[in-house]
Amino acid sequence: MFVTDDIQQRWWNLETKLVARFGKKPDLEAVLFLIGMQETGFMQQKISKEQKQDLMHVAMCTILAPSGFYSVEGKDEEGWPHFKQLKALPDMVLPEQELFIKDHVLLYFEQQGF
Repeated sequence: MFVTDDIQQRWWNLETKLVARFGKKPDLEAVLFLIGMQETGFMQQKISKEQKQDLMHVAMCTILAPSGFYSVEGKDEEGWPHFKQLKALPDMVLPEQELFIKDHVLLYFEQQGF
């Protein structure tokens, strides 16, 4: 079995759990959005495009922190975490980037006990 096959199978398993929880199949962007909401506690009925981007940024920094790419510097007055980039992300083509991110998302959910 190839590593990509393992990631894909684990991703399908995560999607199944998320469908059972939320009633629809999320794409990678939606999963990052959920992680951002989880990490910030940010909940509003209407979310601006900028807020959505901020939530996804928090998610990316959060999922990449265990691999040493980011560290949390602290939280601002609104409770949003701020990160410091510790090392550059590797150069990858788009399919590799997606697998890299999915692998880190899967690790995040495993660490959360989901």
